[in-house]
Amino acid sequence: MVGNILSSPTPFTPPTTEEDRLSWLRLIRSRRVGPATFQRLLAEHGNAAAALDALPAIARAAGVEDYAPCPLDLAQRERDAGQRKGARLLFLGAPDYPAALAALPDPPPLLWARGRASVLAQPGIGLVGARNASSLGARMARKLAEGLGHHGFTIVSGLARGIDAAAHGAALKTGTIAVMAGGVDVLYPPENEMLGATIADQGLLLSEQPMGLQPQARHFPRRNRLIAGLSRAVVVVEAAEGSGSLITARDALDQGREVMAVPGHPMDARAAGANLLIREGARLVRSVEDVIEALEHSLTDPEPAPAPQAPKRAGPGAAPDTLTLHRMILDRLSASPLPEDQLLRDLDLPAHALAPALLFLELDGRVQRQPGGMLARN
Repeated sequence: MVGNILSSPTPFTPPTTEEDRLSWLRLIRSRRVGPATFQRLLAEHGNAAAALDALPAIARAAGVEDYAPCPLDLAQRERDAGQRKGARLLFLGAPDYPAALAALPDPPPLLWARGRASVLAQPGIGLVGARNASSLGARMARKLAEGLGHHGFTIVSGLARGIDAAAHGAALKTGTIAVMAGGVDVLYPPENEMLGATIADQGLLLSEQPMGLQPQARHFPRRNRLIAGLSRAVVVVEAAEGSGSLITARDALDQGREVMAVPGHPMDARAAGANLLIREGARLVRSVEDVIEALEHSLTDPEPAPAPQAPKRAGPGAAPDTLTLHRMILDRLSASPLPEDQLLRDLDLPAHALAPALLFLELDGRVQRQPGGMLARN
């Protein structure tokens, strides 16, 4: 029965043994298991090993007959590759996991960190912008990064060419974090390989992706979300309309962070995105002092997110039969993301009755969970 597959009173806890850590790595690397599904599985089954054991039965109930979790040897190879590169895993719920990320909805269950994790103790400022930065834009990025570093902030960016590279380089002495779209051992783009190696020595490379993974276009939005999540504020220096920097700014707004932008000439397409942000209400930045002034009221750490709790069992008659519920969910979802709480209201069901059906549909590939509690139909 579906209700028996997904029901357990055991709470979520971070891993404490090497076996547990490998089970976490296997679970998050398993097909169709993202951060939200990972947390649901742990909340239901108490630990990653039990969740891995349950996955094939859950997948079969969702109509996926050939499902197999990530093999142990694959997780061991990733662990060993990380150790060879001097990287270590940070697990959600553990003391060394970034508190700012833990406060996000659906935070990554684990992160690879390569370098000096001490920079995570300082408040972060995201500094992002155009890859084809102008000389003036790069100078502004360096000035902001250097000044904010001297005020005790860690500069967070994405190791892209242009503004990102200028910001990282200026903040090496005071602390910088490069959030990677691929593995922390894959320094991309190639022209920033030396800068990335220096950050690994003096700052921190961070990624939720597997070791050795070459970055692809679909990985960058997830990277941008982490840049925003690690930051008290995101400052945009030169960005075209529709650029990745504006995605980072939108993520920052969704996460309750401050968004700021350096204005540029109206005739320069590289400034169009930053100017648009200012027009829509972002704080205009002319100097380090403008950033400090905006942050004076928000220099406390974000509250850690509460640990996921195991869903309660649905009582008799609390939900339709499984096939009917799946059809009802899919009828209300489309390619346009819908908030999960709106879906609950539309179906007039309690969360604990909807959770198992959503999990089945996620594993079956028919529903995609997106950041911020959003759901879309594949």
